[in-house]
Amino acid sequence: MNIFRLPVSKWYMERIIFLFAGSVIALSTGLAFFFDVRWLAVTGFVGFMQIIFAVTGYCPLAIILDKMGVKSYREK
Repeated sequence: MNIFRLPVSKWYMERIIFLFAGSVIALSTGLAFFFDVRWLAVTGFVGFMQIIFAVTGYCPLAIILDKMGVKSYREK
């Protein structure tokens, strides 16, 4: 059985994307719970973008991070 695990010694692009998406989902869910259910639209948008990435490979955040000089795990 193979376990996929990235090294945690550096902040690779993949880690930053997962951290960003998870943080936005957690924050918008909390805001929806405590303030207004319409904050769930943000959660839905993040989920939609994850589906778009899975189908097309297009990730706007990855493009931004690449322009900022953040390296992918594959680039080491």
